[in-house]
Amino acid sequence: MEAEQVLVLGLGVAPPWRLVSQHLETERRPHELQLRLDADRGALYACPDCGRACKAHDFAEFRWRHLNFFQHHCYITARVPRTECPEHGVKRVRVPWAREGSGFTLLFEQVALALVREMPVQAAARHMEVTDQRLWRVINHYVGRALERLDLAEVRAVGFDETASKRGHNYVTIFIDLDRQSRPVLFATPGKGKETVKRFKEFLGGHKGKPGRIAEVVCDMSPAFLAAMSETFPEAAVTVDWFHVVQLFTKAVDDVRKAEGRLVKMPSATRWAVLKARDRNLTQKQAAALAELEGGDFLTAEAWRIKEKLRWVRLAETAQAARWRLSHFIRYAREKVGLGPLLAPVLTAIETVEKHSERILQRWASTHSNARMEAYNGIFKAARARARGYRNVQTFITMIYLIAAPLGDLFKSI
Repeated sequence: MEAEQVLVLGLGVAPPWRLVSQHLETERRPHELQLRLDADRGALYACPDCGRACKAHDFAEFRWRHLNFFQHHCYITARVPRTECPEHGVKRVRVPWAREGSGFTLLFEQVALALVREMPVQAAARHMEVTDQRLWRVINHYVGRALERLDLAEVRAVGFDETASKRGHNYVTIFIDLDRQSRPVLFATPGKGKETVKRFKEFLGGHKGKPGRIAEVVCDMSPAFLAAMSETFPEAAVTVDWFHVVQLFTKAVDDVRKAEGRLVKMPSATRWAVLKARDRNLTQKQAAALAELEGGDFLTAEAWRIKEKLRWVRLAETAQAARWRLSHFIRYAREKVGLGPLLAPVLTAIETVEKHSERILQRWASTHSNARMEAYNGIFKAARARARGYRNVQTFITMIYLIAAPLGDLFKSI
């Protein structure tokens, strides 16, 4: 097989297009392999709208970056015609090796998308020796088109939570399909609170989903989220995820520790010891700190014991048992918080749980939880790292979709 035939096969060129010349420019750094494609004089071209074979009206020259030829940059140049279709008029034809409006070949874009799923965009751009701005335009095109095709008609159970898009009070709210085993992200939007739920409803309706078919929503105890749910998805059962109940009391314990630490000297390693269970990978210093807390007259120890009592509630095997245990826990905790004003954060947590007890107990009737959402937080952090290059929230959202949304074959987006 001749070298020219190898290049033609590698480019995927088909009639009427053919390779007419190749030249390696060694004066440039890096070296550039210049490939020129053309068609035979008088060739007919498919109308981009109807596919009808038409004569060329006129030509314009275009250039595309292709995958490297060994260590050399590779560029394709071709005179691309406009056809004169009797039905659709004069229009530019589509070339088989690149999408319309792109300065890259399809193979180049395919490799770029594979790389940015595995590494930061800036790193991928350096590796491919292009600017990150050009790479982001490729990513946004394919992800945007894939999202347009997203079919949400079968979505019945949704979980959502916010995650930080960067340091400070900058958040993205992410909605996932709780019935999907992989790539469950349905929608991501800047901010948090009531407006994000309304945006999800609009997105759902625009992708064949029916808000009335959503049977269950799993979320945290945010008043804004819960108010939005009752207004936006009034027919859905709302389950407060157990993770957020534990998180609520964990934060309360930490607040008590901080307040008490300003008044008395706390045992060494207390900070991390009270965030763990007694049987969960305590270091020797943390175990000693817990023993000293419990043996002394520390209110932090009382707050920790209240938090640990939650595990007893969690282990209830039936909804009836859970209801009894939760009531008992609330009475027990209320008695303990009367020991001192430093336990005020725990009292606030108790009152919050009491207010949302019915939604918390719903988890015993539900087959879903937000545990998968919390597991995906690691992936979202990876997405945040890979989005570096543009310092805005939209690139973070785009990367979340690319990594964790059911986008299917991105190259159907051409």
